[in-house]
Amino acid sequence: MAIRSAMHQAGAAALSQLLQFDAPVPEERQVPCTCGHTARYVELRSKPIVTAVGTVAYLRPYYLCAHCHHGQFPMDVELDIEDTELSPGVRRMLAAVGHEAAFEQGRQQMKLLAGLSVTTKAVERTAEAIGEDIEVRQQHELQRALQLELPIPMGPRIPILYVEMDGTGIPVVRKESAGRAGKQDGQPAHTREAKLGCVFTQTTVDEEGYPIRDEASTSYVGAIENCEEFGRRLYAEAWQRGWARAEKKVVLGDGAEWIWNQANLHFLEATQIVDLYHAREHLWSLGAKLYPNDSPAQKRWVMVRKDKLDEGKIERLVALLRSQAASHPALAEDLAEELRTEANYFEDNKERMRYPQFRKQGLFVGSGVIEAGCKTVLGRLKRSGMFWTVRGANAIIALRCSQISGKFEDYWEARRA
Repeated sequence: MAIRSAMHQAGAAALSQLLQFDAPVPEERQVPCTCGHTARYVELRSKPIVTAVGTVAYLRPYYLCAHCHHGQFPMDVELDIEDTELSPGVRRMLAAVGHEAAFEQGRQQMKLLAGLSVTTKAVERTAEAIGEDIEVRQQHELQRALQLELPIPMGPRIPILYVEMDGTGIPVVRKESAGRAGKQDGQPAHTREAKLGCVFTQTTVDEEGYPIRDEASTSYVGAIENCEEFGRRLYAEAWQRGWARAEKKVVLGDGAEWIWNQANLHFLEATQIVDLYHAREHLWSLGAKLYPNDSPAQKRWVMVRKDKLDEGKIERLVALLRSQAASHPALAEDLAEELRTEANYFEDNKERMRYPQFRKQGLFVGSGVIEAGCKTVLGRLKRSGMFWTVRGANAIIALRCSQISGKFEDYWEARRA
């Protein structure tokens, strides 16, 4: 550590010398101003910059417009340090630690791993600022998609391309949930739903015929936004990933109505599949209500109906549920209503539950990828004691999606360009 500190001091001294710019020559003492007039050179001004080797002294020319009194530092723009005292390299580090863990932990990591002292607020502001910039670029792509300006991605045919989507609650500050009803009747909401989508490809199956997701093929998009906005976001991602080149297209999700509304709107030609394990949970939940405190009876009841579900015989399953709701007068009305509701659920999704047909095609029938994504991508925002603004949460979601999808280096290169 002592050697590293000495090397940093030497590096900072050398870098400080490189960042001592001279006054411009007479013919370069005027630059255009955004108001349309000309800004003139005034003097050399200095400011400290935190770099990968420590804090350095930076001296550069200052220009001022006599018409609008707007000052500018052209060299700051060229070096990507306008309105900041953090070098691009340090901001990149702060984004890396800020998206991964609590901002205070990120500050500690910077001190331990890079030998740099920054504030917790600097980690927060920098990570969110970079996340917001990523989101701005994504919104630009969304606008192109809405105007049908997306280029057709070139490349080889994709055997199978999947789109999955889900949602989970993110704890937010009180002002962000004002006027929203909570899960409990009469209680205010403490969360906002963040929607997450993923796109991945499949080329092969294993020896037993189970599908294998292509390695490093998963990309994520997400935000706290309404269904329509999210649907467009996910469509743009799928298109960029080669939706037009996919030989087979699949949308996987649970039984939430908004998922299938977006699937019908943006991915109409895809095979739609309800997550098998989510469908089974409906049966187990219903069995627990029908036979409370009687585990053997619950299991017997579920197994009979689960076989129908696994075999894709949804019409038979629906008939069993409706028959039980109608043929047991002693059954409490609320339980009978539960049976009818679940029967409607299975009937509405029957074509999405032909699991034997899907398996014959070597397709996934479980949405484990997006469920795991909700834990890994959005779990960072749900840790104990965290409460977010929608703006801050969306910035970190954008940053995490970029990092976990392997797109952050591409973003950084595009930023430098």
